[in-house]
Amino acid sequence: MPRKIIHRFLPDIGKLLQRPSLRWINSLSHDPNFLHLNRHSVSLAVFVGIFCAFMPVPGQTLLAAFMCFRLGANLPIGIILIWISNPLTIPPMFYLTHQLGSFLLDSDPIEFTVTLSWDWFSNIGSAILLPLLAGSLLSGIILASAGYFAVRALWRWKVIKNWEARKDARLAEQSRQKP
Repeated sequence: MPRKIIHRFLPDIGKLLQRPSLRWINSLSHDPNFLHLNRHSVSLAVFVGIFCAFMPVPGQTLLAAFMCFRLGANLPIGIILIWISNPLTIPPMFYLTHQLGSFLLDSDPIEFTVTLSWDWFSNIGSAILLPLLAGSLLSGIILASAGYFAVRALWRWKVIKNWEARKDARLAEQSRQKP
């Protein structure tokens, strides 16, 4: 099952939750999908992680954790997938989402250089923010939905494949037992 494959890459949740710094997580959610691996919780976690990775907001991890709590998604997978947007991928992601947002809003993309000052943010930042947010929302929804449906389809395919393998093994065993 896909669960076995995913378990290879994730740490043991039971051991992690025994750490004093992480015990508070146990009391937050009574939803069994929050830390367990099943088709529903994993596919929702993929949706949440990819969607939050495209959001141009600080605190993507907190946003993803909140969404995982509210939707019943697997928290570790949702948090891990946020790292699609990392220091290497954020510039091209946000550039492309800004271009998409400018196209959607029928505005001209502006050329800019980033300087971390209040003057820059108040003058140019507001012109960048709306197209960036529109492009990020659309990209996040489309790519997160694609990830959600891909995980569900792959999970179903793997379960059917395993079921057919067990069925074939059972038939082979039955044919060996008959004289």
